[in-house]
Amino acid sequence: MLKIRSARTDDSDFLGWVIFTSARGHLKHGWFDVVLQRDEEFCMTTAGRLQARRCVPCGTIPYFRWLKWTASAQRPCVVLPMNLYTAPSSAAMAEASQKMDLSEEAHAQLWPRGAFILSCATSEAGAWVIENMATLPEYRGTGVAQALLNYELDRARVAGYRRAQISFFVGNQRAEHAYIKAGFKFSEEKCSLEFQSNLEVPGLRRLARDI
Repeated sequence: MLKIRSARTDDSDFLGWVIFTSARGHLKHGWFDVVLQRDEEFCMTTAGRLQARRCVPCGTIPYFRWLKWTASAQRPCVVLPMNLYTAPSSAAMAEASQKMDLSEEAHAQLWPRGAFILSCATSEAGAWVIENMATLPEYRGTGVAQALLNYELDRARVAGYRRAQISFFVGNQRAEHAYIKAGFKFSEEKCSLEFQSNLEVPGLRRLARDI
């Protein structure tokens, strides 16, 4: 069966994987790779601690757990109702850096390295934002992503929203196919040379739909 619940502080490792994976998309390296310039384990741990600092205490991160017949809980898919490309607060980044034992000098270099992400920020005023979606490889193609998207759209509708949007890297065809299947349509594509030079992809593509 499929169960939905909000994230807890003990989910930080999984959330770190989700944030890191969604920040890479279909690319070999993503925002955290560029900013932290460390190995995958370090990047995932940092992402998890940053995400826990920003959201988990508020209980605002819904995600699925896939309950197998063996009753062993797995976590195949997650979506965060927030925009990754909005800069984390300075306090959140400072706390994450401190927990990862980054020096003050190393911490000071983080945002200057990552600010390029804002060069392709794209958004529709008043729309419900769905971002940072990732599914464990073994659960892809099982329908959990579509179910999760539908759940998020229902949440948005109940909250009084009439439009929803989702964005991803230009060229991420797997993601685009999934979102179009969920009823999203092309809205905007934004590219920049700064974005291209850092991630080797032109920019971001945004889809939107009525709800």
